[in-house]
Amino acid sequence: MRIADMPKQNRPRERFLKHGPEVLSDSELFAILLRIGTINENVIDMSNRLINEHGINKLFDCSLKELQQIKGIGPAKAMQLLTINEISKRRISSLTQSKKITCAEDVFNHFHQKLKDKKEEHFYILMLNTQNNIIGEQLISKGILDASIIHPREVFRPAIRNASSKIILVHNHPSGDPTPSSEDLDITEKLTSTGDEIGISVLDSIIVGDGKWWNWKEKGE
Repeated sequence: MRIADMPKQNRPRERFLKHGPEVLSDSELFAILLRIGTINENVIDMSNRLINEHGINKLFDCSLKELQQIKGIGPAKAMQLLTINEISKRRISSLTQSKKITCAEDVFNHFHQKLKDKKEEHFYILMLNTQNNIIGEQLISKGILDASIIHPREVFRPAIRNASSKIILVHNHPSGDPTPSSEDLDITEKLTSTGDEIGISVLDSIIVGDGKWWNWKEKGE
């Protein structure tokens, strides 16, 4: 059945307008997001199939390429799904943007949602003021961490630009195991030493894993 052939009061958009988003099922919310189905499948049936076959979490874990391999999902629908996921992550991040950092767990909570689904390593700096309040964050590199790529100039430039008095180094391990590699330790030592020289303290280095973390200050050498 086409959406246009459904009783008006049963259509997702009309239900949304009358009752609000809270009363809509997952498939109805997806239907509003995706807008149209295919020739052989209306958007509600498509949404039901996507949720039943793949699950909401798995759909949002997919890459752009992986989403387009699912029946009925082309580039436009794949980008819509990933856009909603990214907006959700950024909203969570913005809610904690002015938060004061008191321990490694605060940093883990700030980054876990952003990094938990990443398939490669992402290296960030978290910039703090003198009261340890977050004033910004900057992605420095993506991919396998290498001391030759993580250059002090690229790490400290945004900290200087934002008048940050201290930074925390943060990166993820896609394997889920936050145990540091020798390269992780070498990079932390190198950047900590550079920070001491230029007057921007490296407070800590934190590795985000699957529901757990490792940090230099409490567990490092």
